[in-house]
Amino acid sequence: MSKLAGKVAIVTGASKGIGAAIAKALAAEGASVVVNYASSKAGADAVVAAITADNGKAVAVGGDVSKAADAKGIVNAAIETYGRLDILVNNSGVYEFSPIEEITEEHFHKQFNTNVLGVLLTTQAAVGHLGEGASIINVSSVVTSITPATSAVYSGTKGAIDAITGVLARELGPRKIRVNSINPGVVVTEGTHAAGIIGSEFDAAALSQTPLGRLGQPDDIATIAAFLASDDARWLTGEHIVASGGMR
Repeated sequence: MSKLAGKVAIVTGASKGIGAAIAKALAAEGASVVVNYASSKAGADAVVAAITADNGKAVAVGGDVSKAADAKGIVNAAIETYGRLDILVNNSGVYEFSPIEEITEEHFHKQFNTNVLGVLLTTQAAVGHLGEGASIINVSSVVTSITPATSAVYSGTKGAIDAITGVLARELGPRKIRVNSINPGVVVTEGTHAAGIIGSEFDAAALSQTPLGRLGQPDDIATIAAFLASDDARWLTGEHIVASGGMR
């Protein structure tokens, strides 16, 4: 029997990359999935099409997680469509690297609004619908431990996510809601290609520090999310799963 049969999941930022892979992995394990997108409806529709072609259940729902009304709308869509909510994957994120001399208020707020405020607002909207055994999974990053140069703002957002994960694990534990994070290393996605990370000096340096000798793929992260969402991870909460091929 599929590990997530009968469960309902929301995956934010799921129109591409890690989020898309997580949505597909949860659906493959039997979950009905709300595929959230901020701007790429076509991408989200493609993810839904891939899931339904595999006999899974999914629906695309637009919404900017950094806005409270949108976050509520995403959660309400899950309840209206599937009648319940069991899994929340806070994956939406943006990143821009800049040296300290070039950091601006806009640079700061763009990343903190999506990466941190978005997690808080979406979790706030979801928590009243989550029952015993529910799982919240926050997508953080290995940057919280390797702290690369020029990533002060981005690393700051992910450090906040790690802290929030620990706080909410304690806060929601008495309600039997588990909260964990996945902290990926460098993963080959549309986003890392577009940002110029793949093929860069940073990419080469990261690869040289990765004992398993390769960069990550979205499916490497998705399988961990499926595990954390399932009852196999029933004794895990407040954990930060570093998925980086051994890079530290």
